[in-house]
Order: sequence, then C-alpha cells, then structure tokens
Amino acid sequence: MISVVLVEPEGPANIGMIARTMKNFGFSRLVLINPNLTEESYAYAVHARDVLENALILDSFEEVLELFNFTVGTTGKPGKRFIPHRAPLMPWELAEIIKNYPGEVGIFFGRESIGLKNEELDAMDVTLTIPTSEEYPVMNLAQAVAVVLYELSKKRPEPYVEALKPATREEKKALVRTWEKLLNTLDYPKDAERKEVFVKVFQRAVGRTSSTEGKSTRSSDL
Repeated sequence: MISVVLVEPEGPANIGMIARTMKNFGFSRLVLINPNLTEESYAYAVHARDVLENALILDSFEEVLELFNFTVGTTGKPGKRFIPHRAPLMPWELAEIIKNYPGEVGIFFGRESIGLKNEELDAMDVTLTIPTSEEYPVMNLAQAVAVVLYELSKKRPEPYVEALKPATREEKKALVRTWEKLLNTLDYPKDAERKEVFVKVFQRAVGRTSSTEGKSTRSSDL
C-alpha cells in the first residue's frame, strides 16, 4: 500500500490540492507531519475532503518512518556530483521497483521552502527526483506530487502471494550491519572512507531490492 507523506507542509492550499490530486489518481492514504492545516486546505481539496479527514497526523519524522517497510525521499536537487548511494530514481523507475510490492510504501515530500533535510534523505531506502529544465528545476510541491502519482498510477500493484512478507526496517538494518561486519573482518577496503561508501551503496541496494522477510532473516544469520 502506498502512502503520501508530507513533511511539515507550509502552505494550507498545497495540502488541499495534494489531497485532490491523490483522489484524481486513486490514492487515499495521506500522512502529515506537523502540517499547517487550515480551513483553506479543505476548501482547496474540494471533493477530496475525505482524504484530509482520514489523514494520519503525527509530530515525529522518526515515528512516521517506522510505519513503512520501504521509504522514498523526493528531492528537487539531486546534485551535480555523482555519489553512488545517493543517485536518485526517476518516477517510472520507482514504479517498476514497487510493482507487486506487498509492504507499506511511504513517499516523502519535503517542505516547500527547503524540501527534505539531508539527514531525512539519508534515512530513506531510496531517493527520487523528477527530471526538469536546468533553467528552473524546482517544482511546486503539489505539482511534484501529481507527477509522481501519475507515473505510479500507470503501474498499480498486482495481487501478491500472502506467504511473502516484506522485510522490516530492522531486518534491513541487520543485513547492512552484517555486511559492514564482513568488510571489517576482511579488512576490505583498507581505506576507511571507501569502506563507508561500500556500506552506503549496499544499504541503498538493500532498499531498492524490496527484500522479503525470509531473505533478510537468513542473510542476518551469517
């Protein structure tokens, strides 16, 4: 199940327009972290007031993070320097990754003014960006949500086998710790900074593969 997560949205109108956009594309699960939610939000939602009324409103980013098996952080500025573990996905690539995914997926959108903070992006399994003109690359929050949901609505998840459960965040963390322990045991690579990059790349790979519970548990027993 896919949820749209708005982290400290500042514009009441944007919140309402996003609720309306979600209903346009068949999405209903909205999570709000410290929102500036007002009557204006409901006015802009028009016939999607129910999306706002049923939204989960929480204060803590960390608390919301634990609701999901797979987290996606959106960014309008992926950066010019290539960093493997931070290379963002395109919306259509995300659609392929979560196709048939049985777990809870949270797509996090940041504040209108500064987006998601670096430490928030680092906490995500993967990051996502929308290709735009270099002349004016940053999109309005409601527009960005609309583009992402449009791409995802073209490839909605198919029914899945109940026996396969997605790995939890703790199981994925355990798998990454096992990998880090293995690198330390092998003393490879010897350079500490390169070793840290190896761990980060593996962490992103674990996030992108959408591991099942069985696979993750077996790997952590190594």
